[in-house]
Amino acid sequence: MGEEMEIIDGKGLILGRLASEVAKHLLKEKGKKIAIVNAEHVVISGSKETVFREYKARKNRGSKEQGPFFPTMPDRIVKRTVRGMLPYKRARGRDALSRLRVYLGIPEEYEKEKRVKVEYANAERLSLAKYVTLGEVSEKLGWVPKRR
Repeated sequence: MGEEMEIIDGKGLILGRLASEVAKHLLKEKGKKIAIVNAEHVVISGSKETVFREYKARKNRGSKEQGPFFPTMPDRIVKRTVRGMLPYKRARGRDALSRLRVYLGIPEEYEKEKRVKVEYANAERLSLAKYVTLGEVSEKLGWVPKRR
């Protein structure tokens, strides 16, 4: 790989903190590519009922034909969250977003690569054990995970 690639393992990381950290790095370091693996294990803090209700409301907002469309797959929810923290309607935001890749599980080409943990986003920092994984939220929204 010619460019610098950073692989972040999303297992046990808080969605918002992870997204803000990734957005900051994408904007600051031009040319750097970031891949987030294990997107289905990223966590959202809060009680299950509240989180499910909020995401269901987001999915049902807008018309079926014209949008706005909210993703139901965990990898797409992570990418959409990062997009919300970038100036994606401008050239530098679009460029930053194009250098982000988000994956379910760990693709074969990244299995042997060194993965980075974002300590700032670690879910162990939560004072309460109230959180839900993105995989669970997506399944409630109708996503059917492929079993390997």
